Amino acid sequence: MARNVVISGGGTGIGLAAARVFAADGDQVLLLGRRAEVLRKAGVPGALTYAADLSAPDDVRGVARFVAEELGTVDVLIHSAGGAGYLEPPSPSDDPLDTVAHDWTLNFRTNTLTAVLLTEALKNRLADPGGRVLFISSIAAYRGSGSGAYAAAKAALHPYAHDLARQLGPRGVTVNVVAPGYVEDTEFFGDAMTEERRAQRIAETSTGRAGTPGDVAATLHWLASPGAGHITSQIIQVNGGAERGH
Repeated sequence: MARNVVISGGGTGIGLAAARVFAADGDQVLLLGRRAEVLRKAGVPGALTYAADLSAPDDVRGVARFVAEELGTVDVLIHSAGGAGYLEPPSPSDDPLDTVAHDWTLNFRTNTLTAVLLTEALKNRLADPGGRVLFISSIAAYRGSGSGAYAAAKAALHPYAHDLARQLGPRGVTVNVVAPGYVEDTEFFGDAMTEERRAQRIAETSTGRAGTPGDVAATLHWLASPGAGHITSQIIQVNGGAERGH
């Protein structure tokens, strides 16, 4: 039976890979993102699209109205929107404290607030029983990210997911988190990934390779399946063992 699947950040990278996997099952997919042209060009058969800034409550209200009109019930909600700020404008100030405030606010808004607002807006529409909420975290939530801001923003999703799992569990809704390591073929790093840095990331894995969007999409697809119906409040790491280090 076809399901309604809502994916934030669905126009690129992990979100797009997930959208293609679910669409291949015949599910109705709704792609959310800030850039309408990117969503239109995503090329997911039969997908609906809606452009919105998910850190803005008014935009999220618009998403909720669209979902109510076009889908009604949400079977799977996937939060793939986010990033470390590489693609965002830098702080307009040279003052160190202004820069810190800019970076931390940007990361919290992009990675945490987007997921929380969208969840709160749609949680009453989640199918019960059988609904699934899936967050994309990061290996950085365990190991840090260099600046701290991105890692902290992703780590904030973990207790929220645990609380949500307890809240929604009686309805038969599961809530889980997937924490990828280094994943290639995304816009995440922009131009910041050097060959040396890439080699270092791969050397940290036990599998000897970078992750792919497909690796994460397959894990999301499994967590959304009936076979994973008794798995909730978990953080699944998809990083080739890199979190353990070498």
